[in-house]
Amino acid sequence: MLTHLDDANRPAMVDVGDKAPTRRTARACALVVLPPAVVALFDGDEIRGPKGPVFHTAVLTGTHAAKRTSDLILLCHPLALDRCRFDIRLDGDTVTIECEVSTHGRTGVEMEALAGVYGAALAVYDMCKGVSHDILIRETRLVSKTGGTRDVHE
Repeated sequence: MLTHLDDANRPAMVDVGDKAPTRRTARACALVVLPPAVVALFDGDEIRGPKGPVFHTAVLTGTHAAKRTSDLILLCHPLALDRCRFDIRLDGDTVTIECEVSTHGRTGVEMEALAGVYGAALAVYDMCKGVSHDILIRETRLVSKTGGTRDVHE
């Protein structure tokens, strides 16, 4: 049986009311490949684009996306996040974005971690598109999740 369908095969949220609250943590990662013109704007810890600081804006946007996941993915439960942390770094022409999210609740936060890295990756694109549109967002994936029925580790 598919978990997001009711007995009449209509979309439905999963009932988590009987689950015991536990500490739930998830980590996701995305890669953003930049053209040389954007990489040239890197000053050692930040890309300073024409719209402002790229990584700082990506952290804010990604955090907002993680907190608003249930507004984007309609069958997700709204969750109060205890923590949302980002690690964003440039290695060569590739920005690696990692987002770790945690809560104490009845359902996991993997969708929040994924929404966080997607939001941050889209912010990198938006902040740099004035320099070049040759930006690739790729390899977005769940790295780990703990605290539910099944733990996942890459």
